[in-house]
Amino acid sequence: MRKALSVTLAVAVAAVTTAAATSRPSPLKWGPCPAEVLSPALRCTTVQVPLDYARPDGRQIDIAVSRVVSKKPSERRGVLLTNPGGPGGEGLSYPGLIINPAIPEPLPQIVQDRYDIIGFDPRGVGRSAPVTCDVTPAQIARRNLPYPETAVDVRKDARIAQAIARQCATSETASLLPHITTANTARDMDRIRQALGEPKISYWGTSYGTYLGAVYTTLFPQRSDRFVLDSNLGPKGFDHQAFQRTAVGMEDRFPDFAKFAAANPQYGLGATPKQVRAKFFELATRLAQKPVQGVDGSLFRGITFDHLYSDLGLTTLAATWQALDTNRPLPPEPPAANLDNLISSRHHVLCGDSRWPTAVRRYQRDVAAYRHAYPLLGAASANITPCAYWPAPIERPVRISDRGPANVLMVQNLRDPGTPMVGARELRQAFGNRARMVTADQGGHGAYVLLARNTCANDTVTTFLATGQRPQHDRACPAEGS
Repeated sequence: MRKALSVTLAVAVAAVTTAAATSRPSPLKWGPCPAEVLSPALRCTTVQVPLDYARPDGRQIDIAVSRVVSKKPSERRGVLLTNPGGPGGEGLSYPGLIINPAIPEPLPQIVQDRYDIIGFDPRGVGRSAPVTCDVTPAQIARRNLPYPETAVDVRKDARIAQAIARQCATSETASLLPHITTANTARDMDRIRQALGEPKISYWGTSYGTYLGAVYTTLFPQRSDRFVLDSNLGPKGFDHQAFQRTAVGMEDRFPDFAKFAAANPQYGLGATPKQVRAKFFELATRLAQKPVQGVDGSLFRGITFDHLYSDLGLTTLAATWQALDTNRPLPPEPPAANLDNLISSRHHVLCGDSRWPTAVRRYQRDVAAYRHAYPLLGAASANITPCAYWPAPIERPVRISDRGPANVLMVQNLRDPGTPMVGARELRQAFGNRARMVTADQGGHGAYVLLARNTCANDTVTTFLATGQRPQHDRACPAEGS
């Protein structure tokens, strides 16, 4: 029965896709953006899309879209859709951020001239039919990676995960739950393309946005122009395996911080990288027994992981360790966004895209194995999540393949904590000759502009977006001075 349903759904979606490609777009009405979108360069609109693409004439939802128009119409090639990652990340403000000259590495002007830069809040997020799981402050405080110390902790975490899944399934937005998926967001992107009146779209997606881009260019290969995938998930997206691989990413990246801390003795964290690593375990154990300023061992590991995403975060991380070690005031953190929607939409996509293991005993075994293999974060990355209690996905994951034009450029840091190299290599293999990959000998999450300063990698991506010229072979960019 499930196989027959999958086939029926696939046929229905294919019919909708064809109809969308041939129908005429309705004129968009651009106006001021919502108050939280601070960039004056942006204008906003909404695009209506089906909640369920198998029922295109059924319930519709609004997708919030923003745009920065190219200031050189004679050089304009088309539109560049963007996605900053997630899942659960808002994208409406993103074009204003990436063109801001105040950031370390804004999107190069030659790229801004070639495209209208398009941002959007994916379905379920922000201004696009936002979902809620009514997560409580206590559930929010656990963050993404609670660290279980024992098998008993895993069972306790299972009860919390089950409660969150139940809240998602019974919230006021429960009717949206089956349809907040990457494949449907990719279909929404094609509706945006259609509404803009463009025959093709170019794309730049980071982190989870790489999987979204891979799915789009698989579903709509002939409507894909130049696709840049930055900091890559594997070809199966953010599934159970990708979640576990954050432990690999932290082990890959942590030596950069250990080297930084050892070179800055004012923090008192160790004179050598080995001593800094030992300090990590000392602090984690001590805070697990007696939290400091609300930070226990689990949260300490999560804070460390979060700050490894950029080199700019290493200074704050070292100061945070020092404060926890000496019980001084912690460095200030930026104000949090709408965490209920962020956490809720994240669960909807992670759990709605693919099946996760359901047996608590399986997670207990994995936690024990990963704690030994990846001691920095392994027990957290192998821990149980609400996905263990989620309804079965309504369609199978999109299979990324080598069928389609050779128009994908992947860019990847060698030491990425969130999307480690192992997944990028698998995606590169799945794409075959459709893709080339540029690797940068640096750490952090995000390899193109913004916080990334590898000239070789940046120039390669900029050249591709501006001219379409892609390396004949995969390229390895050496480390550059800080």
